[in-house]
Amino acid sequence: MTTAISVTANDVDEAAARLRGLISPSPLEPNARLTALTGAHVWLKREDLLPVRSYKLRGAYNLISQLDAAARAAGVVCASAGNHAQGVAYACARLGVEARVYLPRTTPRQKRDRVAYLGGDMVAVRVIGDTYDEAAAAALRDAEDTGATLVPPFDHPRTVAGQGTVIREVLTQLGKAPDVLIVPVGGGGLLAGSLTWLRERHPGVHVIGVEPAGAASMAAALAAGHPVDLETLDPFVDGAAVRKAGAITFPIVRDHLADGAGLISVSEGAVCVEMLQLYQSDGIIAEPAGALATAVLSDHVLQVPRGATVVCLLSGGNNDVSRYAEVVERALVHEGRKHYFLVDFPQEPGALRRFLDDVLGPDDDITLFEYTKRNNRETGPALVGIELGHPEDLGALLERMRQAPPQIEQVPPDSPLFRFLL
Repeated sequence: MTTAISVTANDVDEAAARLRGLISPSPLEPNARLTALTGAHVWLKREDLLPVRSYKLRGAYNLISQLDAAARAAGVVCASAGNHAQGVAYACARLGVEARVYLPRTTPRQKRDRVAYLGGDMVAVRVIGDTYDEAAAAALRDAEDTGATLVPPFDHPRTVAGQGTVIREVLTQLGKAPDVLIVPVGGGGLLAGSLTWLRERHPGVHVIGVEPAGAASMAAALAAGHPVDLETLDPFVDGAAVRKAGAITFPIVRDHLADGAGLISVSEGAVCVEMLQLYQSDGIIAEPAGALATAVLSDHVLQVPRGATVVCLLSGGNNDVSRYAEVVERALVHEGRKHYFLVDFPQEPGALRRFLDDVLGPDDDITLFEYTKRNNRETGPALVGIELGHPEDLGALLERMRQAPPQIEQVPPDSPLFRFLL
């Protein structure tokens, strides 16, 4: 059994004292949309409004500020999908500590640029590997070779204590303990810090951890009894796409999250739908990981008691605008409004016109059409994307396709072909 390294509520309180004067508490705001949807009183803890647009600054500063003079002189290294790197960069610029930051190639350009901006001359950015884990391995080698201090994004007691200051602020702002706290989960630092403080100070709060379905490393660890590597990893929710839960965070979550019952997952498509809702309805720019906590409410994955006080931790707002095309695409697929088909068209004049007349409904639209004519065949395949006017129109569309002359095959969302579409 993995033994928890001691992190206490007092550690969280001391971390809050170190952060005092560096950052102001992030806003706690009521959310009318989710309140109306759920019947509960839903509040958003806006960590996206901190100087680095995420909570990661808390843990990074708490760790680096406690280094002695020799360790500060040797510098620090870290690996990150982007947000932790910004926290390290901000902390190092304020403390005068040099840092080398390792980012995977999948890190959005916006996050890379922000790391360089926040760190200034104190930070060197190095891009390596396709996943966080590859960047983490490079950072670890650097620390071992140079004697620099490794600053983990989640798997360190001081990082956990720093992240726990979020929920401490919530109770001060709310004036009472919430009934339900919903926390996004990657490696588990924010969840472990929240649980550490609450279980000592307010054990009656029901805590829910939310993982992306394509990167549910904490659920895998709970099932196995110890942290394990995920065989496959969907990197879309980059701020929470961790292949292996932390060795320090896991036992805290295991021991304090009742039988794992408070850990759930939400699909990447639902996260995209919620990102668009946050933007269009609430005026909030959230990154994918930042939308995890609220997505379980908007997608009806989690039912909360009517009248309960529910706090969702909106963990980050570092979203690259260039990603919104993919966000919209994933959202449409999740909502059942976007579908793809392989159509074997007869290679004869008028085939496409007949398809449009006989198959498409009045509110349907073709959004993708890729066709290659082959002169030595009677038919030619085409990949066709169709956006429906309403999700419930799919049944009628499929029936018209069954009656149409061309052979038509629907491409399911779990098909490997979707990797070329999303």
